[in-house]
Amino acid sequence: MQEFLEKLRSIWKKAGIPFRIVGSRLSGLLYKTLSVLFGEERLKGWVEAYRRQKASIQQKFYQKVDTQSRYYHPVITAWKVLMYGIGAFVFYIFCVETNFLWLCGSMPSVEDLQNPKVAQASEIYSADGQLIGKLYTENRTPIEFDSLSPYLIKALIATEDARFYEHSGIDSRALMGVAVGILKGGERGGGSTITQQLAKKLFKTRKRSARGLLGYVPLVRTVVYKTKEWLTAIRLERNFSKEEILTMYFNTVDYANNTYGIKTAARFYFNKSPYELTVQEAAVLVGLQKATNTYNPTKNYDKSLVRRNTVLSQMVKYNYLKQSQVDSLEKLPIELHITPERVNDEDFEYAIYQYFNGSVEEFMEKWAEENDYDPYTGGFKIHTTIDSRMQKHAVAAMFERMKMLQQTFDNHWRGENPWRDEKGVEIPNFLTDVAKRTDRYKALNRQFAKLDSTVRQDSIWYYMNKKDTMMIYDWKTGREKKVLMSSIDSLNYYKRILRAGMMAMDPYTGQVKAWVGGLNYKFFKYDAVEQGKRQPGSTFKPFVYCAAIDSSAFNLGPCDKMKDEPFEISIREKVRGRDTTRTWRPKNSTGGFTYQELTLRRALARSINSVTAHLTNRIGAQSVVNYAHKLGITTPLKAVASIGLGPFDVSLYDMVAAYSVFPNHGRHTDPIVVTRIDDANGSEVETFAPQSKQVISEESAFLMVHMLKGGIEEPGGTSQNIWTFGSLFKNGFEIGGKTGTTSNNSDGWFMGVTKDLVVGAWVGGDDRSIHFRSTNLGEGAKTALPLVGRFLEKVYDDASIRYQRGPFPKPTIKIIKSYRDCAPSSPIERQSDSTNVNNDSLFMLPPSFDEDIESPDVPLDTTNSR
Repeated sequence: MQEFLEKLRSIWKKAGIPFRIVGSRLSGLLYKTLSVLFGEERLKGWVEAYRRQKASIQQKFYQKVDTQSRYYHPVITAWKVLMYGIGAFVFYIFCVETNFLWLCGSMPSVEDLQNPKVAQASEIYSADGQLIGKLYTENRTPIEFDSLSPYLIKALIATEDARFYEHSGIDSRALMGVAVGILKGGERGGGSTITQQLAKKLFKTRKRSARGLLGYVPLVRTVVYKTKEWLTAIRLERNFSKEEILTMYFNTVDYANNTYGIKTAARFYFNKSPYELTVQEAAVLVGLQKATNTYNPTKNYDKSLVRRNTVLSQMVKYNYLKQSQVDSLEKLPIELHITPERVNDEDFEYAIYQYFNGSVEEFMEKWAEENDYDPYTGGFKIHTTIDSRMQKHAVAAMFERMKMLQQTFDNHWRGENPWRDEKGVEIPNFLTDVAKRTDRYKALNRQFAKLDSTVRQDSIWYYMNKKDTMMIYDWKTGREKKVLMSSIDSLNYYKRILRAGMMAMDPYTGQVKAWVGGLNYKFFKYDAVEQGKRQPGSTFKPFVYCAAIDSSAFNLGPCDKMKDEPFEISIREKVRGRDTTRTWRPKNSTGGFTYQELTLRRALARSINSVTAHLTNRIGAQSVVNYAHKLGITTPLKAVASIGLGPFDVSLYDMVAAYSVFPNHGRHTDPIVVTRIDDANGSEVETFAPQSKQVISEESAFLMVHMLKGGIEEPGGTSQNIWTFGSLFKNGFEIGGKTGTTSNNSDGWFMGVTKDLVVGAWVGGDDRSIHFRSTNLGEGAKTALPLVGRFLEKVYDDASIRYQRGPFPKPTIKIIKSYRDCAPSSPIERQSDSTNVNNDSLFMLPPSFDEDIESPDVPLDTTNSR
């Protein structure tokens, strides 16, 4: 016995060395601190008094205790071990609770424990109340205790914590069982209670940010983690009822397959609500908690089945089920009804909102940053402007018309490559150059970086041309299909697919009603509505006419006339540091000029480039730039002579907003995508109203709508292809529009304006070099206009949307300028656009983009008075 005590004393001394060193240093630090606070002399007096008192107590102790007794040292040692142990334990708990000297890491605060925050997905809703998306880090929708199936609760308690209702967070009997198991060298068993598991999952007690210095020491960190979970569990038991703890547990845990919380899991695996789950289904989900990957029924069915039956057996053990019931249930297979939420990137119904939801996400991130929220965990209900019915119509219209257009495009280029330069010559090494910009090529280049240059290139191109199975977008069905292709084959396939975008907006409220950024979000992530920017061509011309009509310096009207005749202007530039002069002579799409006096309405309707150039020169290019920005164009523009023909890239988003000024009585209204945000409980957090301001006069706005109607009504109007959608023209339906086609037919545009909506569409290749060779096929009237026409047909035919066909409203003010006298007495009869020689094509010298050419710093155009 004496030898054992000596060994224990030796171990104690060695183990206590680090603590004595730390204690000595802390004592020294404490002494110095107290000396500063109270004075060194006073402190010395207190120390001496303490020592005298200690000596007095020791003297009295030794007088009454036989220090020579054989039991003296063992008893004293035992008492010291006990007292030091209690002190060390108290100090350890203090360190864990306070993160003393950053040893143990952070603990949940009092506020965290009183109001635990489970990461909840924020839900995005359409204007008509449909769930169209989620923002989340963990896809979770919490539920209440009453929504839980009793089988879930019984299965969980029987499997994870049989004495759940008897303990206060820590099950001492279970811990004793674990200790005995360890000593016997057998199965340890589980000592964690449901409350401890909740503490671990709810507060992420083992995450890196919660580690202290001891968290990097093996074994020690496990003790620290467990202690945190014990202490947190005790606090949770004090703050919440058993039912609340169970509810938080089911709402918190991970059920694999990106499903968090029992509501999401029940829907995913069995297409049921949690309350509807049967006992065997509840057993499957509870069994998942032991190991979400191992017992995942979608990946490891057999193991999941065994685990389910184990849970059922536990329910028999604790009298929640009878053995006869379990004997029958164990024979049943796991009947899964996998139901991925429709808010899934790959699901078609949800994917149609993904481009729009990207804008919503961007809005929420900015709003959350300004208001100190987290949009991905806050469980917000985000109410948006999109109308799910109109969105579906927009997607359907785009698919229908783009399928037809793609077939035409493929037939047009059959046996040839569509990537061409300005002269129509095939661009050499096009696919090779594009391939070198892909992630696949870059990854292979890194992989073979140590090889010789020639060998490296051979290896890269070997794998770039190696065929493998892959999923691609099938433009004939609008969905994906499996094919055998190489990376180069895939590039060749996708580069031949035309791209498109379409947006519809209520011009009075600024609410975006439909937003289709591409053909299929899974395969074409680039958003052609807001992210993409291309030359607008002749759809930019109305801004020139608007400036001429609205500006008091010119005060023109729709019936004023200008001659269709050649225009030219000399432009000074610097090429390679030398001053040079070039002459710009824009052509009309017909290649010639009529030399007729045309009203401004007819000139815009026919999209006469020469008149636009003359008018731009007359009012000044800078005036056009100013009005374009005033109306809503946000991209950079330069005051060059060709500004009216749309040489600078703009977004479809801006164009729709700008055109909305005309039907909205001259007021610019910022497009909005979110109208209201509610918290997780449904209480309103904030509402949003559009920003609106008057940018042109109400008379000018009315006249611009009248001008846009000319594209449909005037002889030779470029928008007359809209008549092919004959079902639109009922009940006096009116529409204004403007087509746009850029050089070489690279971009096709159409902007449509009705009394209810402004709709814009763009169609073009992924690269500007990919386009139709024929303007008759590639003009905006043939590519973009049909998208808008078919969309409007669907919208006005849908009685549930409650838009009714009809004319534009009459002006609410007196219109001073003449506009009736020069308009056709009746609409032009519908005619085929294929025979229309006044195609809306933009042939012009674009502004210089050559790196050797410097654009002039000041506008070349001078403002001429009328």
